[in-house]
Amino acid sequence: MKITIIGTGFVGVVSAAVYASFGNEVVGLDIDQEKINSLRDSKVPFYEPGLEELLVTTQKEGKLTFTTSYEEAITNSDVIFIVVGTPSLADGNADLKYVFASAESLAPYLKENAIVVVKSTVPPGTLNQVEEIINKTATVKYFTASVPEFLKEGTAVDDTLNPDRIVIGARDDYSFKILEDLHQPFNTTIIKVSPESAQMAKYSANAYLATRITFINQIADLCEKNGANINEVVQAIGIDKRIGKHYWYPGFGYGGSCFPKDVKELAHYSRKIGEDGNLFNKIAEINENRISKLLNNYSQKIGGFEGKTVAILGLSFKPNTDDMREAPSVKVIPYLSSMGAIVKGYDPKALEVVKHFIQDDEKVTYYDSIAKAVSGADVIISLIEWDEIVNFDFSSVRDELKEQWFIDARNQFNPEKVVGLGYKYLGVGK
Repeated sequence: MKITIIGTGFVGVVSAAVYASFGNEVVGLDIDQEKINSLRDSKVPFYEPGLEELLVTTQKEGKLTFTTSYEEAITNSDVIFIVVGTPSLADGNADLKYVFASAESLAPYLKENAIVVVKSTVPPGTLNQVEEIINKTATVKYFTASVPEFLKEGTAVDDTLNPDRIVIGARDDYSFKILEDLHQPFNTTIIKVSPESAQMAKYSANAYLATRITFINQIADLCEKNGANINEVVQAIGIDKRIGKHYWYPGFGYGGSCFPKDVKELAHYSRKIGEDGNLFNKIAEINENRISKLLNNYSQKIGGFEGKTVAILGLSFKPNTDDMREAPSVKVIPYLSSMGAIVKGYDPKALEVVKHFIQDDEKVTYYDSIAKAVSGADVIISLIEWDEIVNFDFSSVRDELKEQWFIDARNQFNPEKVVGLGYKYLGVGK
């Protein structure tokens, strides 16, 4: 099948490479010539395990190409995926200008019976607007559908190759048939629904996961007040099959490119249709205030951050990615600096992008090793659970001449072992 992917961001590049790996002829389309040149060399501007290798293989086999030309990419394409960004506006509404611009640009080149699929995360009803735009120019019969993505950064290639499910939102048998055939090699459950249900499914999945994180953080706050241990609570409630042991992450709140954006967009959408007082509005508010609440709490326990050297271990929003969008470090580091701390940061992959997210500060320095970052630190904050951080031998950097605090922001360390090394331990919900 001949496939076009419009948008060569994170989801677009991964999708293009994976569809090509199943033998389809895939064209990745973007208006950024520099980005296209880089992708032709199998180089991506972000870190994602296994992606560059897949780009090399699929391009070498002639199954994947990249271009900036809409005419070249669209003219012979059976299925066109719109996979562009939908960032949140200031009020939380999804900014659909890139989706609409893509629809307008592709319309003149559609071939008969082509299917235009919106894979970007968009509010229900967006497909109708896309069709209105295409109809102004298109001269052939075409179809539309929505096929949301559910991949996770850090495991995106594997998630896309081995998805939990494929959700196809369409209104006609032809689109369902073609898109089912395209996704058969994924060997997973295919769910056929309306476009509106497909779009709501994406928002619902992310909002639910964000809700679990917010919920367990609220429980962790109570545990801090009453002597309970959040890890023991999770163990106890996780046995219940209705609840499960998975996806309980007490800590500094959710971040990244999806959860904050999608919760805010779902909250805005709910207000727009008259459901002002629902849960999603509150979740976004609680998560927004989470980091400052925890840091104020830690500050009281350690006698303030002023004058202290603080090592921040983990700058990306999660392990195995260099993505710092809505990462805890983006709030933690400026907060500490404003409190008079000297900050030393480390991350295995995000050091090249940190300057784009955190303003230069003479009191903040970044290092390429954990040992350098924690040298002379009064406080060590393990912010993100990279393997390099969790498995590091902190006994090798313990300064016996000073009191050192160890803040375990993700509850990844054994408190007794940390204390046994001579650190003063603080976790979350303990």
